[in-house]
Amino acid sequence: MAPKVEINGTSLLHGDDHLRRDEDVAPAIAVTTTFLSPLPNEGGAVDYRNPSRHVYSRYTAQNSTRVERILSQITVKFQRFDVEVEADNLKGGYALTYSSGLAASYAALVFFKPKRIAITDGYHGCHYMIEVYRKAAPDVKVIKLDDEFESGDLCWLESPLNPTGESRDIQYYADKVHKVGGKLFIDSTFAPPPLQDPFKHGADCILHSATKYFGGHSDMLSGVLVVRTKEEWDILQSDRTYMGNTMGSLESWLLLRSLRTFHLRLPRQSATATALVEWLQKIVLTPVGQSFDGIPGGVVTKVWHSSLQGKDARGFDPKTQMTGGWNATFSIQLAEPHYAAWFPHSLKYFTAATSLGGVESLVEYRASWDPNSDPRAVRISIGVEDLEDLKADIRQALNQVQAKSKL
Repeated sequence: MAPKVEINGTSLLHGDDHLRRDEDVAPAIAVTTTFLSPLPNEGGAVDYRNPSRHVYSRYTAQNSTRVERILSQITVKFQRFDVEVEADNLKGGYALTYSSGLAASYAALVFFKPKRIAITDGYHGCHYMIEVYRKAAPDVKVIKLDDEFESGDLCWLESPLNPTGESRDIQYYADKVHKVGGKLFIDSTFAPPPLQDPFKHGADCILHSATKYFGGHSDMLSGVLVVRTKEEWDILQSDRTYMGNTMGSLESWLLLRSLRTFHLRLPRQSATATALVEWLQKIVLTPVGQSFDGIPGGVVTKVWHSSLQGKDARGFDPKTQMTGGWNATFSIQLAEPHYAAWFPHSLKYFTAATSLGGVESLVEYRASWDPNSDPRAVRISIGVEDLEDLKADIRQALNQVQAKSKL
């Protein structure tokens, strides 16, 4: 069992205090795109990471700057809030926000300028985005993660993997690509902090779709890149300005609002998901003709989740990487494709919809979005509902889809 999720809420609530207007308790929704120009005697270069004033929202704005400061503190390792480093928290990473996770992904490709991209499986949207990037850079080749790497390669790793929620060995791929002078880019959306710290295992840049757990309410789009140095952040910030993929004003406010409760949501989601996975695995192990907890054996045939992996052939054990808790999104395999297709629509407390990380539990028939997915697979994102209510809902839905097949 991975350690309990522990998140320090003080950074989430006060990590941006030095950027707050004195009279504001809750952040205001700021929608202006342009700001008053400085007087002639107030000139000078703007520090885009610590702006004393804003010029144009494509560069900086009140709420997006506050969001980036909080994310910079938490996306590497949760720690106690330190007022001595609030102006530029060198203990954390350097986070920059974008209009979506895919926009952030594209920005990473522009930043790294890879000769080849090594990627296997994972979120289908990233594969499509890479093909869009290759329209502008047709010489860029796409290879597999287990191919031999060369200088100039970008290893694009996703861990835990979408849609299964299984972990990949970050340190192994970091060592492999760094040996030839390449870089490791990791999509850590399924494992936001403190579930894992990719920098600790050799990552060069971390991607989060902030639409998911950071946003947590299924009501906004955003992406985040986290790099190790201020110099890298400056390059990405300049690129973002002229690529025009800045996060919108309302989305910035929604994300800032959501981060205030991140430390309350994620531990609940992780704990509930882990308990559900353990329960579902017992159903998988129940022989046909028998039942477990009111569910007939044979209807659920597999559960994918980091907690179930154990050590692989190289000795990698996910619990050495997922040191802050287990991921709250995972997949199950049902006995028949029509079970999987109807299961999301047979549930009461789970919403049949794509996406993940929201306060409401979501479930989707994955093949309806990704034609390469197992037609018997269902992806499940756990929200903040009560565990026993979710169990009861799954129980009645599994019995319902099986009963329908007998009609």
